[in-house]
Amino acid sequence: MGKPKALKDKLFGAAVLKMSFRLRGDEDSPALRFVYPGVLRDLELEDEAVEKYIAENREQVETAARGKSGPGAGDDD
Repeated sequence: MGKPKALKDKLFGAAVLKMSFRLRGDEDSPALRFVYPGVLRDLELEDEAVEKYIAENREQVETAARGKSGPGAGDDD
């Protein structure tokens, strides 16, 4: 089994998923409504925490949602 993901990695992944639909104007998509709750459950996250992460890291999340970078790009943490 792989090493457990850090909270910020979980938040980043969920945020990128949600943002990828948001950028297409497709947040009401049946695909997102089906997949996203399962992602939150599996990662043990709440939507409010994901929204807060998006608000605090919008540029990085949007860039990744567009497929241009991975988690942690540009930070030294």
